[in-house]
Amino acid sequence: MASLNVGNLGEYLREQRRNAQLSLRQLADAAGVSNPYLSQIERGLRKPSAEVLQQVAKALRISAETLYVRAGILDAERDRDEVETRAVVLADPTLTEQQKQVLLQVYESFRKENGFVDGDSGDGAVDAQERKRKQEQKQDHESDADPQQTAS
Repeated sequence: MASLNVGNLGEYLREQRRNAQLSLRQLADAAGVSNPYLSQIERGLRKPSAEVLQQVAKALRISAETLYVRAGILDAERDRDEVETRAVVLADPTLTEQQKQVLLQVYESFRKENGFVDGDSGDGAVDAQERKRKQEQKQDHESDADPQQTAS
């Protein structure tokens, strides 16, 4: 087969499509791409753009980032770096809770501007841990805060 090194992506898409109990034509219609084009992607003959992958992911109700990694558009290391960046910001004892939130908001806005649709890393467990850590830090910060200092 004359693969463009996207066979892994194509196999994965086929598996996800079958799990969703969709025909090739149904998925193509839902994603807004042609049936032959989607077939070529599944067979590893075509490398889709990030935009097409996003449309397919939405139609399949799966993470677009997973497809980006499998297509070689986004590497898994980059995904891990994003999670590590969040963890470092959240763990920094020199920043206030408000500063951490502002930094993360700016970080997410840049990611969105650069084509990463949602801030979700695809790892719900990590996101849940981060939310729990934020909540605990906020509670600690509130109980330790001197009302006169916070007013200034």
